[in-house]
Amino acid sequence: MILIRGAGDIASGIALRLFRCGFTLAMTDLTKPTSIRRTVCLSEAILHGSCTVEGVTAERAFSLDDAKDIWQRGHIPVFADDDGAVLALLRPEAVVDARLAKVNLDTSLTDAPIVVAVGPGFTAGQDCHAVVETQRGHYLGRVVYEGAAAPNTGVPGNIGGYTVERIIRAPRAGVFHPVRAIGDQVAAGETVAYVDEEPVTCQITGTLRGILPEGTEVHQGMKSGDVDPRCKPEHCLCASDKALSVGGGALEALLHFGYRE
Repeated sequence: MILIRGAGDIASGIALRLFRCGFTLAMTDLTKPTSIRRTVCLSEAILHGSCTVEGVTAERAFSLDDAKDIWQRGHIPVFADDDGAVLALLRPEAVVDARLAKVNLDTSLTDAPIVVAVGPGFTAGQDCHAVVETQRGHYLGRVVYEGAAAPNTGVPGNIGGYTVERIIRAPRAGVFHPVRAIGDQVAAGETVAYVDEEPVTCQITGTLRGILPEGTEVHQGMKSGDVDPRCKPEHCLCASDKALSVGGGALEALLHFGYRE
């Protein structure tokens, strides 16, 4: 069994790749997930009990017995796991850290016989067996077996000619209240949410492909939404090219180190 730590959009793209290859999976995320692209995030199972992305269903699990029942139904169990306790509970044969914290929070080579990490903050051979590159460009999805992925630049990947402009950030600390929904067409300067009473606006015109849920506690500058300038609402319902590319890299790494069901 493979444990994917994280259940946001990149982690969910990894899960789609691995699940479709027949692997048994479990996932974890925070009790209050901060996923942006919620329509393609299996973390939504924590909030709603279950969710389905591209025909793959996840269900919230509270115990090992729950997980066994969910596997029996052909679905993926997702645990709320703020303190990392699920790792010891499940004792997986492989771990994929896809939390995208940009730093190593607590992942170790001893977590499982095979440990794969995603994105910057990890060094293969030091705190994991392999790292999958997440930076858009020539090396996206490539597996690093010695050394680290590219460092975090703080600049989002270019989509439709926009980078930082497409990200919506909280203007202050407080409670987030969206007033537009994922899939809506929005215009530059439009108010898409409030933090307490302060408006949150978007910088560009496009499709709102991600936004935090009602009641999320945010800090100033926290990523709170994402506008896609390509204006394809259907993209909001399927995993991105980046998520699936990273998923392919995770699959390669697992097979490289001999993972078998």
